[in-house]
Order: sequence, then structure tokens, then C-alpha cells
Amino acid sequence: MDTRASTYRLQLGPGRTFADAASLVDYLHRLGADALYVSPILAAAPGSEHGYDVVDPARVSPVLGGEEGRSALVARLRTLGLGIVVDIVPNHMSVAVPAANPWWWDVLREGPNSPYARCFDIDWTRGLIPLPVLPDDGDGGDAAAAALAGLTVVDDCLSCGDQRYPLAPGTYAPGDDPAEVHQRQHYRLVPWRSGAADLPYRRFFDISGLAAVRVEDPDVFTAAHAEVLRWAERDEVDGLRVDHVDGLSDPGGYLRRLRDSYAGWIVVEKILAPGETPPASWPVAGTTGYDALREVCGLFIDPEGERPLTDLAETLGVPTDTGAVEAECRRAAATALLRPEVRRIAALVDDHDDGAAGEPETEAVADGEDTTRLSRTEQAVAELLSHFPGYRSYLPEGEADWTAAVARAHRTRPDLSSLLDRIDGRVRADPRGELARRVQQTSGTVVAKGTEDTAFYRTTRFIALNEVGGDPDRFGVSLAEFHDAAARREASWPRAMTTLSTHDTKRSEDVRARLAALTEIPAEFAAAVRDWTERCGIGEPSLNLLAWQTLVGAWPISAARLRDYLLKAAREAKLRTSWLEPDTDFEKEVRSWPERVLSDASLADDVAALVARIREAGWSNALGQKLVQLTAPGVPDLYQGTELWDLSLVDPDNRRPVDFATRMVILERLESGWLPPIDAAGAVKLHVVRQALLLRRDRPMRGYRPLAPTGAAAAHAVAFARGPAFDVVTIATRLPLRLADSGGWRGTAVPLPSGPGVWSDLLTGRGIAPERTDGFTTARLAEVLNPYPVALLVRRTADTVEPRRP
Repeated sequence: MDTRASTYRLQLGPGRTFADAASLVDYLHRLGADALYVSPILAAAPGSEHGYDVVDPARVSPVLGGEEGRSALVARLRTLGLGIVVDIVPNHMSVAVPAANPWWWDVLREGPNSPYARCFDIDWTRGLIPLPVLPDDGDGGDAAAAALAGLTVVDDCLSCGDQRYPLAPGTYAPGDDPAEVHQRQHYRLVPWRSGAADLPYRRFFDISGLAAVRVEDPDVFTAAHAEVLRWAERDEVDGLRVDHVDGLSDPGGYLRRLRDSYAGWIVVEKILAPGETPPASWPVAGTTGYDALREVCGLFIDPEGERPLTDLAETLGVPTDTGAVEAECRRAAATALLRPEVRRIAALVDDHDDGAAGEPETEAVADGEDTTRLSRTEQAVAELLSHFPGYRSYLPEGEADWTAAVARAHRTRPDLSSLLDRIDGRVRADPRGELARRVQQTSGTVVAKGTEDTAFYRTTRFIALNEVGGDPDRFGVSLAEFHDAAARREASWPRAMTTLSTHDTKRSEDVRARLAALTEIPAEFAAAVRDWTERCGIGEPSLNLLAWQTLVGAWPISAARLRDYLLKAAREAKLRTSWLEPDTDFEKEVRSWPERVLSDASLADDVAALVARIREAGWSNALGQKLVQLTAPGVPDLYQGTELWDLSLVDPDNRRPVDFATRMVILERLESGWLPPIDAAGAVKLHVVRQALLLRRDRPMRGYRPLAPTGAAAAHAVAFARGPAFDVVTIATRLPLRLADSGGWRGTAVPLPSGPGVWSDLLTGRGIAPERTDGFTTARLAEVLNPYPVALLVRRTADTVEPRRP
């Protein structure tokens, strides 16, 4: 399996095509990247900005430049020795525009007799396929009825507004009433809101326009991967990133089939709970690295800040019992957003268990302004789905997680014990059966929608913790925990990807780095937030606290960017408004807040002053976490543009165009020997990135040895050694504000691995003269960490062959 030393992630789309990517290859090579890692490149839905809504797996995206553009990009990469890693989406396809998806079009035209009917996860026992596309504005159906009254037949297609739908053979003759023609089809156009609550096909999360694909079927797998595997046969793809592996019916089976067809590097997009690892049976290099993100970023968070920030949240009315909020949000996701999936699972239970009919009838469950009746079986399924420790279990090897979920569901709903026992018994009796598979693949969706996309926007005590793969209850990561995790990764998953920023992260690594500095001055920040809230607060407490943290973390930020972010956050939280039930009055308040704050000169000056107080500490944290990630075990990924300071927020903000021209100019100066200052330009981060990536590309980075600093400020440094002879040492500063307040390094030193040769710092070019202390060779941090808060030491001998730099 080909494993690259590092990857550089590019988000392709209408604004960045294959040709644009090819123009960056020389820059990426000189930066030190070893492979280009691109977002999905198969044909996507019309207007797609990201490529995850594939419509035709047999065709390269024409918007990106088609097969010709892809081939040219690969050829350009090969000329400089770079690899290419491609993101693939096996779980679902876009069906939002039926005419764009030839598989879905044929299913709508032919129904269950279509050769593509087996490709989608459709419950054909339910009959017709409802398509939730009609207006649904709470008018009692008038808008939907009007839309149906306006149906026409154009070019042998049923036309509704700007959408077209296929006609089954023999269902239309010239002069037929379009409404009657509609009734003869294998589908029904229904209101988008009410119709989405009763779909017979499995979706991606709760998105009706993304239909699940049955890649567990060998023939479907072959059809869905034919183009990707064609690239592999021609040695035109070095790695695959598998999107949303937890949504698959049988992740392990899928990955084994993929491995049988592809010998290259495979990583899976999977969020791991703290301490969790991918199933050992999976033939993959590891995950895409959200676990590393939590561990690395956590190093720079001061645990002493937890109590004051908790007190701040509580006094503002923000919930701090994250477990309770998570449980509530997961249950809401299961009973409302994912009701069709829960109903389908419950039907499997009821169809096979006569005893279910004897259960009490139904219970009312709030769903926005409507009230939906859930059967007792549905309640039991929803409760079980809400209590998995991680995203899902993988039976039979993941039995412990399954057992934990069942036990938790029993504790919270003892009145459902008989049904829970029934589900548990059937799943254990057939852990590879349909009931077991559907419960497991749906649990991950419940966690994602309930925890990541809802609870993380409600429990906003300290938002740097509320990250993909994060745990808001774990306030920072100790040195011991970090070293243990890094050593385990080196021993068990050395080729797993690591990351700090992705297209999925809630906020960029540099925003989190600056926010981490707030944990060193929590009382000062708390006082400021209380004052600012009195002067210009938002009426919903969780959003209010999130807004002030976001303003500080992303400062300077335009009113427009902040407005769009806060509006999305408010809708995701689903407290005062939501995507399905927007509250126009509250959203008006949210929309106006950024301009009100930024136009208040006194308030804006106060925010700017606090940012100035922590800006340099944020830079120190950003450089520290970046160097640690780039040199620690695993294959580091660099997200587009983050080689300079990047203060992006959640998508689509993090998909904004990147100014590569400026980066190229800075790179040229660095190649001439320039040592940049630590300032707002961010050239120093590009310098650290370049030196670390070039080193990784030039030498093997095997092994891992924690180095324990000694001295009064030992807790303020993290250090470790890499390489076969432990001849590479990474050192980074932690908690810089407290370090400065305590008097600096005060003789603190790091022991260096013994061996022949001379040490030098790649970041300054300066030789290091170690001292002998208590029989060990040590480097004094006051000297090594100057002028930068990080150091990348390399030991060279007379036999060392210096790499040729680009």
C-alpha cells in the first residue's frame, strides 16, 4: 500500500477546477506536500459547491473539467512525484434533481422493475415513492394543491415548476390530464415538510434529496465504484478517503470488498469517541484524524479555566450538563428528524413479533409545532438509538457498545423494557441481520444530528471543545494523555490521517488556538462577556455566549460573515428558531446583532482590546499545535489555506476562495532564507509548515519517544522525538500567558536523545549546543524557543545526506 508522507486538501468546485488545481502543483511541491487530497470529483448535482452530492458514479465531473482535466492533473502531479488522494461517497447519491441522476430517473420511470431499483435502499413494500418537493407553508395544503394544479407534460416528462420527472411507459397520451398522468406514476409529488416524515427510502441524515445506496450488494458496489477503480488500475490514484463509513449497512464488509479491489491507502471518515479505535478487522490505514484534532488542540487548553467558564455559562443561563443536553437532542433527532428511519426499524420488530401488538398504543411526542404519534415500538427504537457510547457499534466485535446502549435505554425508559429486551434478543440472535444492521447504521445518524449538529450549538460553555470528534466535557488534554495517544497511534495506526482543520470542522484550527488562550484568563474574559451582554446581548443565552466567543476567536470579521454564521448556529441549535420552523422575529434580532456590535465604537474597541491581549498567545498556540500535528505519528493533512493564519468558521465559510498568490510570494521569500517575524501576516506559520513537511517527505518518521522537560516551567512544554534513531525532536510551548506571568522558562530544559551528531533547529537554522545535566544531554528552552515558541531539531552526522530542496 502506498502511504504518502503528508496530504494537502483542496476543495474543488465551480470556482476551483482540475486546471486550477494543476496550476498549484508546483507550489504544493515546494511547500513540502507529498500528495494532493481532493474533494469528490465524480459528476455532482447541478450547482454543487462541494461534490458530496454525486449523481453519476460513472462520470468525472464536467464542471471540474471532465476526464481530460482529471488526467491532466494526475499527469502534472506525477511529473513532480506527488500523489493524489480522492474522496469517495459510497453511502448516498443526490436525487434532488431527478433528471441529473440516470439511476434515480430510471427508478422513478420503471419503479421496482428498474434494473437500478436494487441500487437504492427503498422499502418497496410501501408502494409508491413520495417525492417531498411541493410547497408546504402551513396553508393547509393550498400551495401544494396549486402546484399540482399547474402540472404539465413537456417532452414526455411531467413538469412541476422548474423540475421534470419521468413518465412510466404507456401512462401518457396527448391530451391526457397531467393530474391524472401524475396518478399513474411510480412516485407521488408531495409537500416537502409533511412528505419528508414518511419516506420509504433511507436518506443521508435527514436530507430527502440524498438517497442511500446499497453498496452491500456486490453488483451495486461494482457499478458505483467502476470509475474509481478504473483510475486505480491505471495507477492514477494513490489513496481513497471513504466518506461517512458509519452510514453503510456493513462497513466492515464494504471495506473488505474495497480492499479486494484496491491495494492503495484507504482512510475512513469516522468520528471516534475518546479512547475508541476503528474495528481491528477493517483493512484500512485508519481514520481521517478527528481524534488527533481533539488530542492536539486539547494540549493548549488550560484546565484551570474550566470552573470560571462554567460559572460564566451558568450565570448567563447556558446549560452545562452536556450529557443531559446530548440525550435530549439525540432523542429529538430520533423521534422527529429521523422518524422515517425509526419507523422502518420498528416495522422490522413488529413484523416478526406478535407480542408487540399487545403493547400500549401510542405516546405523543413533540415535533416542532406538530404532534406526531409514536408507537411504543418506535419509542423503544428511538430510545436505543439515542444511547450508543460512540457513533455506532459493529457487531459482533462491538458487543460492548451494543450492551451499553441497551443498558442506558433500560435505565431511562424502564417502561419500555419488554420491547428493548425483544430488540436486544433478536439482534444478538442475528447480529448480521437486517434489524441489527439498520439499528447500527441509524445510531450514527442520530448521534451526528443530535450531538454535533444540535447539542454542540446549545452547550456553548467553551466552543473550542465543541468540535467534530470533540467532547465538551473534557476540558483539555494532559501531556500524559497526549503522549499515550500518540504512542498508540504509532504502534497500531501509524498510517492513519491526522488533521486540525477540515471542511467539516465547526471552526478553524487558528480560531480554536486563539480561544484556547482565553482559558488562561477566564475571569477576565467572563467579566468582559457579562459587560458586553448587558450592553448588546442576544436574547437566547447559548447563542449569546457562542456569539461573543466567535467574535473574539475570528476577529476581525465582517458583519456579513458573522451574521451568516450565527444564523446557521441558531437554526442548528433549534431553540428559538430552526431550519424547518424559522422564527422571523428572532432571526431578525440575530441578523442585526453583528452590525449593532461592530457599529458601536466603544464596544468594538473593547472587543479589539481583549483580542489584542490574547493575539500573540493565540499565535503561539497555533504554531504549537500545527508543528505537533505535522510531526507526530500519522499522516498529516493540511487543509487548504491554513498554511497562513486562517480564521474560518463552519461551512460554507471554510470553503471561501484561498489567496494562493500571496502564499506563493511568501514561499519565495522563505526559499531565499528569510526568517519571518511572528505577526499578523502569518508568514511564520507557512515557514513552520514548509520545514515540517519537507522534513517528513525527506526522512522516515518512524518511532515515538515522549521527552519529559525538567525545571520550573516543565508543564509549559510538550516535546517528543521521532525517526529510526530518534534524531528529530519537536518542542512546542503550552499555556504561554501563564508561562510569561510565572517568569518564563527559568532554566527549564528538554532532554535530547543520545547519539552521535550535531543538533540544529530547522526553523532558525541555528546550531544547538546541548548541555550535560545529571548524565543527560539537554537543551535549554530559553535558548531553543527563541525567537519562535516552537522548535524542530534535527541531529546530523557526517554520514547524513542532505536532501535536495525544490
